[in-house]
Amino acid sequence: MTQMIFVNLPVTDLDRAVAFYEAVGAKRNEFCEDGTSAGMTFSDAIHVMLLTHKKFSEFTTRSIAGRDSVQTLLCLSQESREAVDKAVENAVSAGGVADPGPMQEHGFMYGRSFEDPDGHIWEVMWMDYAAFKDMQSQSVSA
Repeated sequence: MTQMIFVNLPVTDLDRAVAFYEAVGAKRNEFCEDGTSAGMTFSDAIHVMLLTHKKFSEFTTRSIAGRDSVQTLLCLSQESREAVDKAVENAVSAGGVADPGPMQEHGFMYGRSFEDPDGHIWEVMWMDYAAFKDMQSQSVSA
C-alpha cells in the first residue's frame, strides 16, 4: 500500500475553507465529513483534513497558533512553471494571498507560495530533476 499523508488544518469557516481548497485543485472527499470536518484530496497519497477549531482541539491540548505564527510550511509539486503560477492565481481568486514568502528561481527549480484564508502557507514548486542531478554531479566532480 502506498504511504499517504493526511495534513490536518484548523479553520475558522469550514465552508469557506472547502471552497478555497476546491479552487486550488483539491477534490472534496465526503466520506469523512460530519459538519465539523471535511476531507480534501490532492492525489491518492495527499489528503487535507479541514477541521473547525473546536474539532481540531479534540486532537491536541496545545493552543491553535494565530495568523502571526508559523508552525509548518507545506509544499506541493507541480508539473510545470506555468502550473505553479496557475496554482497561485487560483488561490488568489479564491481569497488567498499570493507569495507570502519569497519566490524561488534557481533555474532547475521554480517556486512560489500562497496563504489560505486561515493563514496556512502552501508552497508550490516545479523542479527539472534532470538538471538538478546534472548540477549535483558537476559539483561532486569539481
